Amino acid sequence: MEEIFEFTVDERAETLRLYGELKDRVGDSFEAGEEQRLRTHLLSLLGEHQVHRDIFGLNPILSGLQTAKILVDETGLKRDAVLAVLLRYSIEQGLMTIDDVQREYGQAAATILHGLQRIQDLYKKNPVVESENFRNLLLSFAEDMRVILIMIADRVNLMRQIRDTKNSEAQKEVSQEAAYLYAPLAHKLGLYKLKSELEDLSLKYLEHDAYYLIKDKLSETKKSRDAYIERFVKPIEERLKAAGLTFHIKGRTKSIHSIWQKMKKQKCGFEGVYDLFAIRVIIECPEDREKQQCWQTYSIVTDMYQPNPKRLRDWLSVPKSNGYESLHITVLGPEQKWVEIQIRTERMDEIAERGVAAHWRYKGVKGQSGMDDWLTSIRQMLENSDGLEAMDQFKMDLYEDEVYVFTPKGDLLKFPKGATVLDMAYHIHSKIGSSCVGARVNNKVVTFRQVLQSGDQVEIMTSSTQKPRQEWLSIVKTSRAKAKIRLALKETQVKEGLFAKEMIERKFKNRKIELEEPVMQHLIKKLGFKEVSDFYRQVADQTIDINTLIDKYLEIQQGERTQTGDNQARSAGEFVLDEEKATRQLPQNDDVLIIDRNLKGIDYQLARCCNPIYGDQVFGFVTVSGGIKIHRTDCPNAPELKRRFGYRVVRAKWSGKGASQYSITLRVIGVDDIGIVNNLTSIISKEERLILRSINIDSSDGLFRGNLVVMIDDQAKLEALIKKLRTVKGVKQVERI
Repeated sequence: MEEIFEFTVDERAETLRLYGELKDRVGDSFEAGEEQRLRTHLLSLLGEHQVHRDIFGLNPILSGLQTAKILVDETGLKRDAVLAVLLRYSIEQGLMTIDDVQREYGQAAATILHGLQRIQDLYKKNPVVESENFRNLLLSFAEDMRVILIMIADRVNLMRQIRDTKNSEAQKEVSQEAAYLYAPLAHKLGLYKLKSELEDLSLKYLEHDAYYLIKDKLSETKKSRDAYIERFVKPIEERLKAAGLTFHIKGRTKSIHSIWQKMKKQKCGFEGVYDLFAIRVIIECPEDREKQQCWQTYSIVTDMYQPNPKRLRDWLSVPKSNGYESLHITVLGPEQKWVEIQIRTERMDEIAERGVAAHWRYKGVKGQSGMDDWLTSIRQMLENSDGLEAMDQFKMDLYEDEVYVFTPKGDLLKFPKGATVLDMAYHIHSKIGSSCVGARVNNKVVTFRQVLQSGDQVEIMTSSTQKPRQEWLSIVKTSRAKAKIRLALKETQVKEGLFAKEMIERKFKNRKIELEEPVMQHLIKKLGFKEVSDFYRQVADQTIDINTLIDKYLEIQQGERTQTGDNQARSAGEFVLDEEKATRQLPQNDDVLIIDRNLKGIDYQLARCCNPIYGDQVFGFVTVSGGIKIHRTDCPNAPELKRRFGYRVVRAKWSGKGASQYSITLRVIGVDDIGIVNNLTSIISKEERLILRSINIDSSDGLFRGNLVVMIDDQAKLEALIKKLRTVKGVKQVERI
């Protein structure tokens, strides 16, 4: 909660001092009369002697000046960014409007302030900041990259000022945001100094003991470390000078946060981190002689100190994809200590240090390729004066194919552009999607067809009477939602089919008519239905009258009986089986597979990766196209499917044995003996309803390995077959693959 306090004498003096410094640094970038208007405005705020302080009791006007100085010193930003920072307090307190800023100071400063205001509105939705999605949404909402730079500088200043605050809970919260959000952003933008400061201060406030342990250790060892570096570097300097090279050498101690991360990763104490510093040899030479002089330096260093060939990194011959060029070697220095040396030229060092090489990427901070390219272009803008002018017109069009929306709890979800409320409902849960009737978007009630926009806060509304419909497939954008809708539609069809069947059977029973399935199938085809499910749906919807249906059924039944033939008794010896006709008329009594909640009749395919058969423990997996693949529970792909796509896994079990046969492959290993293959095939040929489709045998070193592909009814018969094959003399191993 903000409180109102008067300016202290010290704050007033510091405010005027900082303003004077800023005027000296950026005053020449102001247009005529602007600096005087800004000065008059700030003096009027000072004259009121009152200010709305933040939760830490900090003076926002003084904080704005401190932030502006960081911006100028670390990023080179001038007029527009400084104006936005210094006028931000007046906008927040209603002393000025953005239109006033545009009229008095121009469009650029107004645009930056508008971006800052939009991000402030995002924070009011209580987002979960520890997510890549929020970082991306922040970037897409900023409109102008200078907004992000201001926020980074503002957080650095805040972290500097809250050292002695008594509000430890708020201190912890802003420190966590600095670690999760602002430090990675600074890292991506090449602002390495600010990034390291944010990380170190976050560690200081979040893990106080660890921070001071490392700080004290560094202080204790600084003298010896500096002496070691001097002892290590001196002979290198002498040899390089003797070779006629122009160069300078840097010795840089790693940041406290970096050392702490190494201690955790390597699970060791401070003394176990051997690479507390790195040596850089930076050569000054023409571009056409860079590689020659870098390799010459490499040769001189490795002649003096033993190199570790496993730690050689040659990004000189083949630069990294992000443009980074350098030679990294690790050598054994005095006292048997390993030391990392980076050899590069002034040009290479400038590229690496200024961020164009995207140092953050090869250090493991990953991002999406579109983000990488875009941020690199911003870094390049920061590196030259023309770029700063170009930023005046720069607008963000990042992630034009993606939108980010908030749940009521502040979690952020990512969807493709054009996704609807219905997509979000199915993303949360299938039941939520199937019962969705609309949503409250930013507290406004909308239909489930509403297209989502970045920054929307969405609360899904449901109804127990809602059911998914076919036209929903054209409303949703994501393949996940489409697959869930198709599955829900099939489930609904099954339920409607069961209900319709029950209605028909009850009516037939009431009229004491025996229901014959072949006659009913004939009737369904005669009525013009290609799919039985469509017929049952119309029965369930009462589009088809059941009494009329029964009358037509009786007509077909009586008509078929008058055409049955001569009914004369004939000897069984006179009967000749037409095998082709008999096979054709066999009923398709396939095995029954129950999927999810007692659903039968759903289309499925058996996965080829594990070839499940009747009797196996199985589960269903909803594919991208909406179909279902059946896998064995011990399928080699099962753990990965369940880990990555658990929401697409459905229960399945066998119920009801039909006449189906399945193709399975057996691997057989044994002693290569005469007749062993004949013994194996003989066992298979003697089994009823067992067909050997192929056999592939390979023999070497007195052993044979073979794959047998057989058609088999179920898992019980498979186990019996494997047991019999294992009894054959010479067979060492039989297993299903």
